[in-house]
Amino acid sequence: MNERPGAVTFQGNPLTVLGDPLEVGDAAPDFELLSNALEPVCLADSAGKVRLISVVPSLDTPVCDTQTRKFNEKIAACGDNVVGLTVSADLPFAQARWCGAAGIDRVQTLSDHRTMAFGDAYGTHIKELRLEARAVFVVDAEGIIRYVQYVPEITTEPDYEAALAALKDIAG
Repeated sequence: MNERPGAVTFQGNPLTVLGDPLEVGDAAPDFELLSNALEPVCLADSAGKVRLISVVPSLDTPVCDTQTRKFNEKIAACGDNVVGLTVSADLPFAQARWCGAAGIDRVQTLSDHRTMAFGDAYGTHIKELRLEARAVFVVDAEGIIRYVQYVPEITTEPDYEAALAALKDIAG
């Protein structure tokens, strides 16, 4: 597995990210993550829809909380052709608790805690912390990545406007 030392920082301290970064035009790798109900969820489950995949280190942190709330709010206005997914290494139980407290109802939280295979395939697995690096992917209905942002400092919010503009451009 490819290691990318210094690919992200946490409060200025460099960390190693596992996996190769994905680019616009790449086929989005399929994955199997756990839902809050401990059910497997795959990318193929939402085939034919536009997907916004928001990747966060942990929902129990202020920036991840803000990121998930913002995408939840914005995706609600996009219609039924758009699916919002938030991926973290948090346990499904913690994700369910957080979603209930935060009133999240449009974005589905998914856990990569078992294998970190999503992080390895999407280039977001932080080796030292066994957490996900902050990133945003927009995947079209055919499974092609149309927007990607890897946030270099994991305590920084992503570019919401660019991600949402890409989402609206694809979803129509």
